[in-house]
Amino acid sequence: MAYKITDSCISCGTCKDACPVDAISEGADKYEIAEDACISCGSCASECPADAIEAD
Repeated sequence: MAYKITDSCISCGTCKDACPVDAISEGADKYEIAEDACISCGSCASECPADAIEAD
């Protein structure tokens, strides 16, 4: 189960730095997680200061 970034994202980049497989990139309005690359480790969700990342 991949994670997804909700509209609560504040585009701080903390999740990108926390991702061990580089599955997160900066999108137009918020950061985005590549579902096919996500290993569902939860590192991004545990580091997000806005609680904007949830299991999909």
